[in-house]
Amino acid sequence: MFDDEVNDQAGFKPHAKRLGRELAMQYLFRCDMRDELPSAATFGQFFEEVREQHALQENRLARKGREYAQQLYNNVAVHKEEIDATIQARSENWEWDRLSVVDRNIMRIAVAEMLYEEEVPPVVSIDEAVEIARDYSGEAAGNFINGVLNGVKDTLKRSPRGDKRKPAAE
Repeated sequence: MFDDEVNDQAGFKPHAKRLGRELAMQYLFRCDMRDELPSAATFGQFFEEVREQHALQENRLARKGREYAQQLYNNVAVHKEEIDATIQARSENWEWDRLSVVDRNIMRIAVAEMLYEEEVPPVVSIDEAVEIARDYSGEAAGNFINGVLNGVKDTLKRSPRGDKRKPAAE
């Protein structure tokens, strides 16, 4: 994902928000594993390490990806209790501690988008989270995350597709 070039085989060009989601997930994972709180200083250090390891170019994609990652991890940090409670309410029959750290952070980012990023339609947040989960955690994780996040989407008071119509649940 960190490649700035078009993938010739798939014709895929990375998107800054996708990069931001992956960076935020990896950074929050790192914070959880190190038992540290997210901060601008540790994110800056993390981003520089990622940039060097993956030869991430200093361009608009990297800048926008970094900005979006910061926005996401800040939303997760500020609203973590509400986000975690939202996920737990929809993760029936799953103990919080049994969820993998990767899956938990993927869902945190998607829920943060659904609750606090009005310009991102909830269905986009779900689709992106499922794809990231399949890349980092496997098919079964993607299916589980899809179910949990669809449950969250159904509780929202806005359109799942981002249009101006009211959600079907109302």
